[in-house]
Amino acid sequence: MSERKDWPLWEVFLRSKQGLDHKHCGSLHAPDGQLALQMARDVYTRRQEGVSIWVVRADQIIASDPAEKSAFFDPMQDKIYRHPTFYELPDEVNHL
Repeated sequence: MSERKDWPLWEVFLRSKQGLDHKHCGSLHAPDGQLALQMARDVYTRRQEGVSIWVVRADQIIASDPAEKSAFFDPMQDKIYRHPTFYELPDEVNHL
């Protein structure tokens, strides 16, 4: 087995018993996905709080650049069809 310093970094996501979504709970180093999953179980579910675990190699995560948020997210504001504020609702359905 290779030295630990050569092991890739894995991000760990855990779904709790009450939740429907997985939340990031930490990171760990492991040589492969199967061992990363077992290590995540041992480290992050000691109190039996989880029902599902995801592990993802950190170098495989693609993310938007926070510095480019205006170019990435602002164009949605000019699409009025995504904001149905110009529809008039009948009185019968006014509690939506």
